[in-house]
Amino acid sequence: MSESPAIHALAGGAGGIVAMTATYPLIFLSTRAAVETKNESKSTYQAVLDIIKREGILGLYSGLSSSLLGIAVTNGVYYYFYERSRGIIQRGKALTTAESILMGIIAGSATTIISNPIWVVQTKQAVQTMNNAEPSLDPSQPQVAKKLSIGETVRAILREGGPQAFWRGIGPALVLVMNPVLQYTAFEQMKNLLVARRTAKLRAAGIATAVAALTDWDFFLLGALAKLIATSSTYPYIVVKSRLQAGHAHALKYKSALDGLLTILKDEGVEGLYKGIGSKLIQSVLTAAILFASQRRIYETVKKAVS
Repeated sequence: MSESPAIHALAGGAGGIVAMTATYPLIFLSTRAAVETKNESKSTYQAVLDIIKREGILGLYSGLSSSLLGIAVTNGVYYYFYERSRGIIQRGKALTTAESILMGIIAGSATTIISNPIWVVQTKQAVQTMNNAEPSLDPSQPQVAKKLSIGETVRAILREGGPQAFWRGIGPALVLVMNPVLQYTAFEQMKNLLVARRTAKLRAAGIATAVAALTDWDFFLLGALAKLIATSSTYPYIVVKSRLQAGHAHALKYKSALDGLLTILKDEGVEGLYKGIGSKLIQSVLTAAILFASQRRIYETVKKAVS
């Protein structure tokens, strides 16, 4: 079925938009928390109150437009390369762990290189109001945070660092290819195990040719569990990547992703490597769960329409 990778890409992009829209405030908060230094740290609750006071409820959606573009491109490219790789490697059999990892590395590396500029813009937009507030004419009123459009943010990044600035954080971002590799490998292996167990039960019950099918709820739960495993394992690199992509003053001094990890550990302690992990785990697990369930449903719908 030659159109399958393209349909998977379309469904992945659409599913990502649905998931991103539903969970964006948590992405915004975890990005802010990851970029803050030790002396600026606040509780998630206090961060929410400060942002709403300074920027209103819509402040929790700063950078949403570039995020939706980013997730559509990221998921579309990832699913396309993942399914193309699957078609070459799988050949009608269940994927082994090594094959799942290989597919994830191919898809993740292509996606990271193509989409990094979009995430630099999104991260810049998400943190721009932290130190970019204009004085209010009324002393009794809080400062008004100035928000830049996507075009203005792009021009600001070009002024600050030139075209190469759009690939800030590419080192830790490539290391973070292991996040979707872990996620999709865990997902594939858990899915294969679940299908095998249910199929065995059906055949033991006397249905000789039965093959178990997974439900949307199965995809939701498997996606959530796979993302929990992946994000918990790679979060310190997410902190380094966020700081580099935001153009954080301290991060620009990092010599490498590893140096960034060691510097944060030295200056801020172990807790510095896990800033924002609470909201990030909730967000990423929910996003992955919604993505896996909606991508499957959208894929089946589009496939049926095309047929």
